[in-house]
Amino acid sequence: MNKCADVAAEHGVLNLADYDHPSALVYGIGNVGRQDDGLGWAFIDWLEHAALCPQAELLRHYQLHLEDADLISHKQRVLFVDATKDSQVDTFRIERVTPRMDFSFTSHAISVASILATCEQCFARTPDVMLLTIRGYEWELQEGLTPAAKNNLDATRNHLISISSLTEPIRRYQ
Repeated sequence: MNKCADVAAEHGVLNLADYDHPSALVYGIGNVGRQDDGLGWAFIDWLEHAALCPQAELLRHYQLHLEDADLISHKQRVLFVDATKDSQVDTFRIERVTPRMDFSFTSHAISVASILATCEQCFARTPDVMLLTIRGYEWELQEGLTPAAKNNLDATRNHLISISSLTEPIRRYQ
């Protein structure tokens, strides 16, 4: 089994069919003007182009905001998608997020765990939140993913295709 499959098995399988519902949100984080930082948005682009999860709310933002706690309080299931520089991530990582307040809430780099903790504390709601991080390599002021990041995005999509009950619609748009 490869590292990606090991990670998915450890944290639970991410099935896109679970997000094809009006109570779901898929939230791409990033900046397409900074090379691989655009991976989160590229993932959302793929969902839209392939007409996947058409019932879900699909969003793109440059970064998380404290107000996102209110946004997710109205959802049952949320998938955040972001690029990562973490060298421990070979291609991508799927992890369930648990509420945890940390010091990131005071900076422009607030964590998904802090957003979830704020949601829980302020709105007494804890949606099911997953974080999909895709490995990136370059972050310069330039549009377009690097070839290595594009390969990681393709590997992520292929992995999700292989486990999704939406397999037929996905294959039409590869």
